[in-house]
Amino acid sequence: MTIFTRKTIRRLTAAALTAVTLMAGAACGSSSSNSGQSADKQDITQQTIKPGTLTIATGDPAYAPYVQDNKPESGKGYEAAVAYAVAKKMGFDKAHVTWTRTTFDAAIAPGSKDYDLNIQQFSITPERRQAVDFTPSYYNSTQSLVVRNNSPYASATSLAQIKDAKIGAMVGSTSYEMAHKLVKPDIDTFNDDVASSQALDANQIDALVVDTPSAVTMVDSGQVKNAKILGQIKGSQDPEGMGIVLPKGSKLTPAASKAVTALKKDGTLDKLQKQWLHVYTSLPTLG
Repeated sequence: MTIFTRKTIRRLTAAALTAVTLMAGAACGSSSSNSGQSADKQDITQQTIKPGTLTIATGDPAYAPYVQDNKPESGKGYEAAVAYAVAKKMGFDKAHVTWTRTTFDAAIAPGSKDYDLNIQQFSITPERRQAVDFTPSYYNSTQSLVVRNNSPYASATSLAQIKDAKIGAMVGSTSYEMAHKLVKPDIDTFNDDVASSQALDANQIDALVVDTPSAVTMVDSGQVKNAKILGQIKGSQDPEGMGIVLPKGSKLTPAASKAVTALKKDGTLDKLQKQWLHVYTSLPTLG
């Protein structure tokens, strides 16, 4: 039988307490580490290509009014401003946003990406959804009527006044669908906007239906000589619109989508459209 002195008992007790304390500390450390890892997984700012930084892509070059002076980092231009507003809602201030460039086609092709978000007037389509993710739309363009300045319909202020006009649009496009539905059932079709604008230029049609941004470009660039925009067609907003693109299955898609929805709800998108897209939004409406 072993006899322990009081001194020995005190030493054993102290040793036991020390062991318990070390075990408790190790357990707490493990819990803290696991908690930290869990927090990282829940922190959207750590789910980006470069943790802590949001990488946003746009075209090269990027054109006004979507990006001013081909400098998206300035935040000037509609898409540049929208991108920073979305980033802020997601938890990234301007200092933690970086820009990169991609071609339009490469951005929506299947495969890995070198961006977190990509914004360059991507229309939302079922086909594209198979390869990439989209946020809800941040801009739904309308359709407009382009006529020659010397056209007998150049002073029309309503759709009723052009019911006898020969009207063209690109086959299979939203422009054709809206023209057929809202203007008249008999629409001349063309393979692309270039062919349709040439037909208008050559006086083969009286008016051309095309999305409003393209209409402004056609007229301002002289693609159709001596032409004008008669106005936007009432009720012709693209039902799908333009969305921000993300890699397929991105962990950021819910947060980015929530951000766009919030900006639409609080009036920010409408305000930015009036500021940067007034060349489109200020056109008269034809009903």
